[in-house]
Parts: sequence; C-alpha cells; structure tokens
Amino acid sequence: MIIAERIQKDLVEAMKSKDQLRLDVLRGMKAALKNREIEKIRQLTELEVLQVLQGLVKQRKDSIEQFTKGGRHDLASREESEMRILESYLPPTVEEGEIKAVVAQAICELQANSPRDFGRVMKSVMGKFSGKIVDGKVVNDLVRSQLGG
Repeated sequence: MIIAERIQKDLVEAMKSKDQLRLDVLRGMKAALKNREIEKIRQLTELEVLQVLQGLVKQRKDSIEQFTKGGRHDLASREESEMRILESYLPPTVEEGEIKAVVAQAICELQANSPRDFGRVMKSVMGKFSGKIVDGKVVNDLVRSQLGG
C-alpha cells in the first residue's frame, strides 16, 4: 500500500476511534502532501511523499529544540508525540555504522584526500542513500572528520 493511501485509511480510523492527536497529525500530513502536489501540478511520487514527511519530522525536531530551550516542556512533549506518529510512516533510518562504511567507500572511489573534495564526497554518499532515510547532518560530520575538515 502506498503511503498516501495508508494515510487516508489511518485518517478514517483515527476519526472513528476519536484519537485527536493522531487525527491532527494525519490531517497535517495530508495538507502538506496536497500543497506539494499543487506546487508540482502533478501527482507526487513515493520518493517525493517521503521527502515531504521527512520535512515534517525535521520541523518537529526543530520545534522540540526551541520549546525545550524556552522551558515549554508541555509543547515539546506534544511535538515529540507528533514526530513519533510521522516517523511511523517513514522507512527505518540508516544506522551510523552503515553510513561510515559508505563514506569510507566513497572517499576511496573518488580518491578524495582533502577538505576540498567535501562536496563531491557528500554528493556521492547522499546519492547512494537515495530513497532511504539518512540524517544529512550525521553524513556531513562523518565526511568532514574523515577528510580532516
């Protein structure tokens, strides 16, 4: 079942079970997907749907950080709950060990040996993880540390 269909099915279930938090998150997801479809003027591919959902997760992470800094733990806990719901629609994230191996492989393949090669290595590594959920910040940090930047 594609993600958009699953969201619609779960939306109906959340309405029936009167799960307000889940219902709010699913409605937000649907709205974000519809807005992206309007921008693109076509139906979204599965990869584009994943990108939209990843963006929503990233927004939640940023909100959690800001709410925690501001001492609003009640709002931070709600954002965490929303983020868990959003993450349930995403494939599992790539582990750091696998990222390290791919970074090392890319550096060898490209014969990269200085921080000047950072962009080429990042592009290669992120290309290899196309369609998978990978934290770009982790990749960035690993590439910088291995290239000595």
